[in-house]
Amino acid sequence: MMKIPFSPPDIGEEEIQAVIEALQSGWITTGPRTKKFEARLSEFCQTEKTACFDSCSAALEMALRLLGVGPGDEVIVPAYTYTATASVVCHVGAVPVMIDCGAHSVQMDYDRLPDLINERTKVIIPVDLGGVPCQYDRIYEAVQAKRTLFCPSSPLQEIFDRVIVLADAAHSLGARRNTRMTGELADFTAFSFHAVKNLTTGEGGALTWRRNDALDNAAIYQQLMLFSLHGQSKDALAKTKMGGWEYDVAGPYYKCNMTDIAAAIGLVQLKRLPAMLRRRRKLIEYYDRELQGCELAMMMHFSEKEKLISSGHLYMVKLLHRGEEERGRLIEQLAANGVAANVHYKPLPMLTAYKNMGFRIADFPNAYQMYKNEVTLPLYSRLTDEEAEYVVKTVRKLLGK
Repeated sequence: MMKIPFSPPDIGEEEIQAVIEALQSGWITTGPRTKKFEARLSEFCQTEKTACFDSCSAALEMALRLLGVGPGDEVIVPAYTYTATASVVCHVGAVPVMIDCGAHSVQMDYDRLPDLINERTKVIIPVDLGGVPCQYDRIYEAVQAKRTLFCPSSPLQEIFDRVIVLADAAHSLGARRNTRMTGELADFTAFSFHAVKNLTTGEGGALTWRRNDALDNAAIYQQLMLFSLHGQSKDALAKTKMGGWEYDVAGPYYKCNMTDIAAAIGLVQLKRLPAMLRRRRKLIEYYDRELQGCELAMMMHFSEKEKLISSGHLYMVKLLHRGEEERGRLIEQLAANGVAANVHYKPLPMLTAYKNMGFRIADFPNAYQMYKNEVTLPLYSRLTDEEAEYVVKTVRKLLGK
């Protein structure tokens, strides 16, 4: 019996050597490697500027703080996502307004979106679940339709003069829709480099933003750097320069900077990312082909018609005509056969934190219908053809096919 883990990181000798070199350099906190990684990410995403942090959650929260979102404001988030999408809204004192999925979709109900936008709405946070970019054109249609309701309360909000779109692209680095890279699709985009992500730095994240002539990119980047390092006017690298010890603290801010150790891994991973994405696509195409006839509904990752190329982060399937108990039994049986599977995600209204805020899953029926029989199968760039074949054979056997 094979043992197939769910999503181990794809770390090789080049990443290990890069970490050794960073350690031997004498510079291990935020420094030259982090700055180089930020520049490479901007090139990859075709964006103006990128700021790195210690997590995607920090990137999302610092974006909200940059935009001046706070008490009295509302931020629209999907009910079908991980808690980080909504918890950052709570961190800044704003109110998360949840939107249900569309029918038979893990993405938000775009038809319902305009109804949730009002004078208090400042930001929408779409989630590229599984690595599939959202339909951002439809999101901007809703934003423009309600533009006259927007009430700016910060200088950046005044520049946009409409609800701002902040993508939770934790899963979708390297994806495309309508020929545009993730990073170009929303006003601001946050990425995750957590251990299970397509590109990992162990822990880490980044915020990038698309070209906008009205924005002062240097000022935005500087403010994000202040947020990430206690508001200190000089980072550690700048303070090491001859006579450069003097500094100021602009505000009582936060501590969420990326280290050069993490960035060293990221630089190698980013170089390898195109090949890793190709491997994921090959595996998805194999799964899609070999699991036909198993009474499964598979997430669509690629579409020439929609000009869609997913990052292939998660292989999510729905067990047709089955419910929670049968889903749980299948996951246990897969584990007994050496195949680790998972569920993405338990909708937020089912979690205690959000129940305590008054959210109820009965108000989000589509999210529950997506969740109740969803299973995520192993998908990672180190998965071999032989291992993928074993996963398929095991699933087919357990489903009686």
